[in-house]
Amino acid sequence: MASHRRPKQPSRSRTRVTVFTATAAAAVALTSQAAHADPKASKEEVKEKVDKLYEEAEAATEKYNGAKEKHKKLQKQVDNLQDSVARGQEDLNDMRDGLGSMATAQYRTGGIDPSVQLFLSSDPDSYLDKASTLDQLSTKQADALKKIQDKQRSLAQQRKEAQGKLSDLAETREELSDKKKKIQGKLSEARTLLNSLTADERKALEAKQARADRASSSRVDLGNDASASARAGAALAAAKGKIGSPYVWGATGPSSFDCSGLTSWAYQQAGVSIPRTSEAQAGAGTRIGSQSGLAPGDLVLFYGDLHHVGLYAGNGQVLHAPKPGASVRFESINNMPFQFGVRVG
Repeated sequence: MASHRRPKQPSRSRTRVTVFTATAAAAVALTSQAAHADPKASKEEVKEKVDKLYEEAEAATEKYNGAKEKHKKLQKQVDNLQDSVARGQEDLNDMRDGLGSMATAQYRTGGIDPSVQLFLSSDPDSYLDKASTLDQLSTKQADALKKIQDKQRSLAQQRKEAQGKLSDLAETREELSDKKKKIQGKLSEARTLLNSLTADERKALEAKQARADRASSSRVDLGNDASASARAGAALAAAKGKIGSPYVWGATGPSSFDCSGLTSWAYQQAGVSIPRTSEAQAGAGTRIGSQSGLAPGDLVLFYGDLHHVGLYAGNGQVLHAPKPGASVRFESINNMPFQFGVRVG
Protein backbone atom coordinates (compact mmCIF):
# COMPACT_ATOMS: atom_id res chain seq x y z
CA MET A 1 0.00 0.00 0.00
CA ALA A 2 1.45 3.40 -1.04
CA SER A 3 2.66 5.73 1.69
CA HIS A 4 1.00 9.15 1.91
CA ARG A 5 3.64 10.76 4.19
CA ARG A 6 4.97 14.17 3.09
CA PRO A 7 8.63 14.39 1.99
CA LYS A 8 11.00 15.93 4.52
CA GLN A 9 11.52 19.74 4.17
CA PRO A 10 15.02 21.17 4.68
CA SER A 11 15.45 22.64 8.07
CA ARG A 12 15.69 26.40 8.58
CA SER A 13 19.15 25.96 9.99
CA ARG A 14 20.34 24.31 6.76
CA THR A 15 18.81 27.17 4.73
CA ARG A 16 20.66 29.70 6.86
CA VAL A 17 23.93 27.82 6.37
CA THR A 18 23.44 27.85 2.59
CA VAL A 19 22.79 31.60 2.59
CA PHE A 20 25.79 32.25 4.81
CA THR A 21 27.98 30.09 2.55
CA ALA A 22 26.85 31.97 -0.55
CA THR A 23 27.42 35.30 1.13
CA ALA A 24 30.86 34.23 2.29
CA ALA A 25 31.75 33.06 -1.19
CA ALA A 26 30.64 36.38 -2.63
CA ALA A 27 32.68 38.20 -0.03
CA VAL A 28 35.73 36.13 -0.90
CA ALA A 29 35.21 36.87 -4.60
CA LEU A 30 34.91 40.60 -3.96
CA THR A 31 37.97 40.53 -1.73
CA SER A 32 39.88 38.73 -4.47
CA GLN A 33 38.76 41.28 -7.08
CA ALA A 34 39.74 44.13 -4.78
CA ALA A 35 43.14 42.56 -4.30
CA HIS A 36 43.69 42.46 -8.07
CA ALA A 37 42.15 45.89 -8.83
CA ASP A 38 44.65 48.60 -9.75
CA PRO A 39 45.03 51.06 -6.89
CA LYS A 40 44.77 54.78 -7.60
CA ALA A 41 48.03 55.98 -9.10
CA SER A 42 50.18 58.01 -6.75
CA LYS A 43 51.17 61.60 -7.44
CA GLU A 44 54.70 60.44 -8.34
CA GLU A 45 53.39 57.80 -10.76
CA VAL A 46 51.12 60.32 -12.44
CA LYS A 47 53.98 62.78 -12.77
CA GLU A 48 56.18 60.10 -14.31
CA LYS A 49 53.50 59.22 -16.89
CA VAL A 50 52.82 62.89 -17.63
CA ASP A 51 56.54 63.60 -18.14
CA LYS A 52 56.72 60.66 -20.54
CA LEU A 53 53.74 61.99 -22.49
CA TYR A 54 55.33 65.45 -22.62
CA GLU A 55 58.53 63.90 -23.97
CA GLU A 56 56.54 62.06 -26.65
CA ALA A 57 54.64 65.26 -27.46
CA GLU A 58 57.94 67.14 -27.87
CA ALA A 59 59.27 64.47 -30.24
CA ALA A 60 56.04 64.77 -32.25
CA THR A 61 56.39 68.56 -32.18
CA GLU A 62 59.81 68.41 -33.82
CA LYS A 63 58.35 66.17 -36.56
CA TYR A 64 55.54 68.70 -36.96
CA ASN A 65 58.06 71.53 -37.19
CA GLY A 66 59.91 69.67 -39.96
CA ALA A 67 56.69 69.10 -41.90
CA LYS A 68 55.77 72.75 -41.46
CA GLU A 69 59.13 73.89 -42.85
CA LYS A 70 58.67 71.55 -45.82
CA HIS A 71 55.18 72.93 -46.38
CA LYS A 72 56.43 76.51 -46.24
CA LYS A 73 59.21 75.75 -48.75
CA LEU A 74 56.80 74.00 -51.13
CA GLN A 75 54.32 76.86 -50.89
CA LYS A 76 57.03 79.33 -51.87
CA GLN A 77 58.08 77.14 -54.81
CA VAL A 78 54.47 76.84 -56.00
CA ASP A 79 53.96 80.61 -55.75
CA ASN A 80 57.15 81.29 -57.73
CA LEU A 81 56.20 78.75 -60.42
CA GLN A 82 52.71 80.17 -60.75
CA ASP A 83 54.09 83.72 -61.04
CA SER A 84 56.59 82.51 -63.65
CA VAL A 85 53.86 80.78 -65.65
CA ALA A 86 51.69 83.93 -65.56
CA ARG A 87 54.57 86.12 -66.76
CA GLY A 88 55.51 83.54 -69.40
CA GLN A 89 51.94 83.48 -70.71
CA GLU A 90 52.01 87.26 -71.08
CA ASP A 91 55.29 87.02 -72.99
CA LEU A 92 53.82 84.30 -75.20
CA ASN A 93 50.77 86.43 -75.98
CA ASP A 94 53.06 89.34 -76.93
CA MET A 95 55.09 87.03 -79.20
CA ARG A 96 51.94 85.82 -80.91
CA ASP A 97 50.75 89.39 -81.42
CA GLY A 98 54.14 90.30 -82.93
CA LEU A 99 54.04 87.28 -85.23
CA GLY A 100 50.55 88.24 -86.34
CA SER A 101 51.68 91.77 -87.20
CA MET A 102 54.56 90.43 -89.30
CA ALA A 103 52.27 88.02 -91.12
CA THR A 104 49.85 90.83 -91.92
CA ALA A 105 52.64 93.01 -93.30
CA GLN A 106 53.95 90.14 -95.42
CA TYR A 107 50.51 89.42 -96.82
CA ARG A 108 49.99 93.05 -97.82
CA THR A 109 53.30 93.28 -99.72
CA GLY A 110 53.56 89.73 -100.99
CA GLY A 111 50.31 89.26 -102.85
CA ILE A 112 51.98 89.20 -106.37
CA ASP A 113 54.71 86.81 -107.47
CA PRO A 114 58.09 88.53 -106.90
CA SER A 115 59.28 87.94 -110.51
CA VAL A 116 56.14 89.56 -111.94
CA GLN A 117 56.51 92.47 -109.52
CA LEU A 118 60.09 92.95 -110.76
CA PHE A 119 58.98 92.84 -114.44
CA LEU A 120 56.22 95.40 -113.91
CA SER A 121 58.15 97.66 -111.63
CA SER A 122 58.95 101.09 -112.98
CA ASP A 123 61.74 101.31 -110.43
CA PRO A 124 63.58 97.93 -110.27
CA ASP A 125 66.08 99.17 -107.74
CA SER A 126 63.31 100.23 -105.37
CA TYR A 127 61.60 96.86 -105.80
CA LEU A 128 64.79 94.95 -105.04
CA ASP A 129 65.10 96.91 -101.80
CA LYS A 130 61.54 95.89 -100.90
CA ALA A 131 62.27 92.24 -101.73
CA SER A 132 65.27 92.30 -99.45
CA THR A 133 63.07 93.65 -96.67
CA LEU A 134 60.59 90.83 -97.36
CA ASP A 135 63.36 88.21 -96.95
CA GLN A 136 64.38 89.78 -93.68
CA LEU A 137 60.74 89.76 -92.58
CA SER A 138 60.45 86.04 -93.32
CA THR A 139 63.62 85.32 -91.35
CA LYS A 140 62.31 87.34 -88.39
CA GLN A 141 59.00 85.53 -88.64
CA ALA A 142 60.73 82.13 -88.52
CA ASP A 143 62.81 83.21 -85.51
CA ALA A 144 59.69 84.50 -83.75
CA LEU A 145 57.88 81.24 -84.42
CA LYS A 146 60.77 79.26 -82.93
CA LYS A 147 60.76 81.46 -79.84
CA ILE A 148 57.03 80.91 -79.45
CA GLN A 149 57.48 77.15 -79.68
CA ASP A 150 60.29 77.23 -77.12
CA LYS A 151 58.18 79.36 -74.80
CA GLN A 152 55.24 76.98 -75.13
CA ARG A 153 57.42 74.02 -74.20
CA SER A 154 58.88 75.92 -71.24
CA LEU A 155 55.43 76.90 -69.98
CA ALA A 156 54.15 73.34 -70.32
CA GLN A 157 57.10 72.10 -68.25
CA GLN A 158 56.56 74.77 -65.58
CA ARG A 159 52.83 73.96 -65.39
CA LYS A 160 53.65 70.26 -64.96
CA GLU A 161 56.19 71.07 -62.24
CA ALA A 162 53.71 73.36 -60.48
CA GLN A 163 51.08 70.62 -60.55
CA GLY A 164 53.53 68.19 -58.95
CA LYS A 165 54.40 70.72 -56.24
CA LEU A 166 50.69 71.33 -55.58
CA SER A 167 50.22 67.60 -55.09
CA ASP A 168 53.17 67.53 -52.65
CA LEU A 169 51.68 70.55 -50.90
CA ALA A 170 48.40 68.73 -50.35
CA GLU A 171 50.30 65.77 -48.86
CA THR A 172 52.22 68.00 -46.43
CA ARG A 173 48.95 69.66 -45.33
CA GLU A 174 47.58 66.22 -44.49
CA GLU A 175 50.85 65.32 -42.74
CA LEU A 176 50.68 68.52 -40.68
CA SER A 177 47.12 67.74 -39.65
CA ASP A 178 48.04 64.20 -38.57
CA LYS A 179 51.06 65.34 -36.55
CA LYS A 180 49.07 68.13 -34.92
CA LYS A 181 46.40 65.62 -33.83
CA LYS A 182 49.10 63.36 -32.40
CA ILE A 183 50.57 66.21 -30.34
CA GLN A 184 47.16 67.33 -29.10
CA GLY A 185 46.29 63.72 -28.22
CA LYS A 186 49.43 63.37 -26.06
CA LEU A 187 48.78 66.69 -24.31
CA SER A 188 45.12 65.82 -23.77
CA GLU A 189 46.11 62.47 -22.22
CA ALA A 190 48.54 64.30 -19.93
CA ARG A 191 45.81 66.75 -18.84
CA THR A 192 43.45 63.83 -18.10
CA LEU A 193 46.10 62.22 -15.89
CA LEU A 194 46.75 65.48 -14.05
CA ASN A 195 43.03 65.96 -13.53
CA SER A 196 42.90 62.55 -11.86
CA LEU A 197 44.91 64.01 -8.98
CA THR A 198 43.35 65.86 -6.08
CA ALA A 199 43.49 69.65 -6.04
CA ASP A 200 46.17 69.54 -3.35
CA GLU A 201 48.30 67.08 -5.34
CA ARG A 202 48.08 69.28 -8.46
CA LYS A 203 49.07 72.34 -6.44
CA ALA A 204 52.06 70.45 -5.04
CA LEU A 205 53.26 69.52 -8.54
CA GLU A 206 52.74 73.07 -9.80
CA ALA A 207 54.67 74.46 -6.84
CA LYS A 208 57.54 72.03 -7.53
CA GLN A 209 57.63 73.13 -11.17
CA ALA A 210 57.57 76.81 -10.16
CA ARG A 211 60.47 76.23 -7.74
CA ALA A 212 62.50 74.58 -10.50
CA ASP A 213 61.85 77.53 -12.82
CA ARG A 214 62.80 80.08 -10.15
CA ALA A 215 65.93 78.21 -9.09
CA SER A 216 67.19 78.16 -12.67
CA SER A 217 67.27 81.91 -12.92
CA SER A 218 68.66 82.84 -9.51
CA ARG A 219 71.06 80.24 -8.13
CA VAL A 220 72.95 78.81 -11.10
CA ASP A 221 76.73 78.94 -11.25
CA LEU A 222 77.71 79.06 -14.95
CA GLY A 223 81.45 79.34 -14.37
CA ASN A 224 83.75 81.57 -16.41
CA ASP A 225 84.18 79.65 -19.67
CA ALA A 226 84.36 81.81 -22.79
CA SER A 227 82.19 81.22 -25.85
CA ALA A 228 83.87 79.82 -28.95
CA SER A 229 82.77 82.86 -30.98
CA ALA A 230 81.17 86.28 -30.54
CA ARG A 231 78.03 85.04 -32.32
CA ALA A 232 77.67 82.02 -30.02
CA GLY A 233 78.01 84.36 -27.05
CA ALA A 234 75.39 86.71 -28.52
CA ALA A 235 72.99 83.81 -29.11
CA LEU A 236 73.34 82.64 -25.50
CA ALA A 237 72.85 86.20 -24.23
CA ALA A 238 69.66 86.53 -26.29
CA ALA A 239 68.33 83.23 -24.90
CA LYS A 240 69.12 84.32 -21.33
CA GLY A 241 66.84 87.28 -21.90
CA LYS A 242 63.97 84.82 -22.44
CA ILE A 243 64.31 82.94 -19.14
CA GLY A 244 60.79 82.49 -17.76
CA SER A 245 59.10 82.46 -21.17
CA PRO A 246 56.64 79.54 -21.47
CA TYR A 247 57.13 76.43 -23.56
CA VAL A 248 54.53 76.29 -26.35
CA TRP A 249 54.76 73.59 -29.03
CA GLY A 250 55.54 74.99 -32.47
CA ALA A 251 56.44 78.45 -31.09
CA THR A 252 59.49 80.37 -32.28
CA GLY A 253 59.26 83.48 -30.08
CA PRO A 254 59.55 86.15 -29.11
CA SER A 255 57.21 85.49 -26.15
CA SER A 256 57.02 81.66 -26.16
CA PHE A 257 59.15 78.84 -27.56
CA ASP A 258 59.56 75.15 -28.10
CA CYS A 259 63.09 73.74 -27.77
CA SER A 260 64.35 74.29 -31.33
CA GLY A 261 62.28 77.46 -31.60
CA LEU A 262 64.38 78.96 -28.80
CA THR A 263 67.75 77.96 -30.27
CA SER A 264 66.89 79.10 -33.81
CA TRP A 265 65.51 82.40 -32.48
CA ALA A 266 68.58 82.98 -30.31
CA TYR A 267 70.99 82.50 -33.20
CA GLN A 268 68.82 84.68 -35.43
CA GLN A 269 69.30 87.50 -32.91
CA ALA A 270 73.05 86.94 -33.31
CA GLY A 271 72.74 87.29 -37.10
CA VAL A 272 73.07 83.57 -37.84
CA SER A 273 70.43 81.51 -39.64
CA ILE A 274 70.22 77.89 -38.51
CA PRO A 275 67.58 75.26 -39.41
CA ARG A 276 64.27 75.19 -37.59
CA THR A 277 64.18 71.65 -36.16
CA SER A 278 66.44 69.98 -33.60
CA GLU A 279 67.27 67.14 -36.01
CA ALA A 280 68.33 69.61 -38.70
CA GLN A 281 70.24 71.76 -36.20
CA ALA A 282 72.33 68.67 -35.41
CA GLY A 283 74.04 69.26 -38.76
CA ALA A 284 74.35 73.05 -38.48
CA GLY A 285 78.04 73.09 -37.58
CA THR A 286 80.98 71.15 -36.18
CA ARG A 287 80.03 68.18 -34.02
CA ILE A 288 81.47 68.00 -30.48
CA GLY A 289 81.35 64.49 -29.08
CA SER A 290 82.14 65.11 -25.40
CA GLN A 291 80.68 67.40 -22.77
CA SER A 292 84.17 68.55 -21.82
CA GLY A 293 84.61 70.07 -25.28
CA LEU A 294 81.51 72.28 -25.07
CA ALA A 295 81.68 76.06 -24.84
CA PRO A 296 78.87 78.50 -23.93
CA GLY A 297 76.54 79.05 -26.86
CA ASP A 298 77.11 75.63 -28.46
CA LEU A 299 74.00 73.66 -29.36
CA VAL A 300 73.44 70.54 -27.25
CA LEU A 301 71.40 67.60 -28.62
CA PHE A 302 69.58 65.10 -26.42
CA TYR A 303 67.86 61.70 -26.83
CA GLY A 304 68.61 59.08 -29.48
CA ASP A 305 66.23 60.60 -32.04
CA LEU A 306 67.63 64.11 -31.34
CA HIS A 307 64.18 65.49 -30.53
CA HIS A 308 65.47 67.96 -27.94
CA VAL A 309 68.03 70.75 -28.20
CA GLY A 310 69.33 73.51 -25.94
CA LEU A 311 72.22 75.93 -25.60
CA TYR A 312 75.23 75.09 -23.47
CA ALA A 313 75.48 77.76 -20.79
CA GLY A 314 78.67 76.71 -18.98
CA ASN A 315 79.63 74.66 -15.93
CA GLY A 316 77.49 71.66 -16.97
CA GLN A 317 74.32 73.69 -17.44
CA VAL A 318 72.08 74.03 -20.50
CA LEU A 319 69.59 76.77 -21.22
CA HIS A 320 66.50 75.36 -22.92
CA ALA A 321 62.72 75.33 -23.33
CA PRO A 322 62.04 72.05 -21.49
CA LYS A 323 58.43 70.89 -21.96
CA PRO A 324 54.77 71.95 -21.72
CA GLY A 325 54.02 73.53 -18.37
CA ALA A 326 57.62 74.65 -17.87
CA SER A 327 59.44 77.86 -18.73
CA VAL A 328 62.75 78.60 -20.44
CA ARG A 329 65.37 77.83 -17.79
CA PHE A 330 68.80 76.46 -16.91
CA GLU A 331 69.10 72.76 -16.15
CA SER A 332 71.89 70.26 -15.55
CA ILE A 333 73.10 68.69 -18.77
CA ASN A 334 72.99 65.34 -16.96
CA ASN A 335 69.21 65.45 -16.48
CA MET A 336 68.73 64.29 -20.08
CA PRO A 337 70.51 61.73 -22.29
CA PHE A 338 73.28 63.81 -23.90
CA GLN A 339 74.16 62.85 -27.49
CA PHE A 340 76.62 65.51 -28.74
CA GLY A 341 77.14 69.22 -29.15
CA VAL A 342 77.28 71.39 -32.28
CA ARG A 343 79.44 74.47 -32.70
CA VAL A 344 77.70 76.82 -35.14
CA GLY A 345 79.75 78.75 -37.69
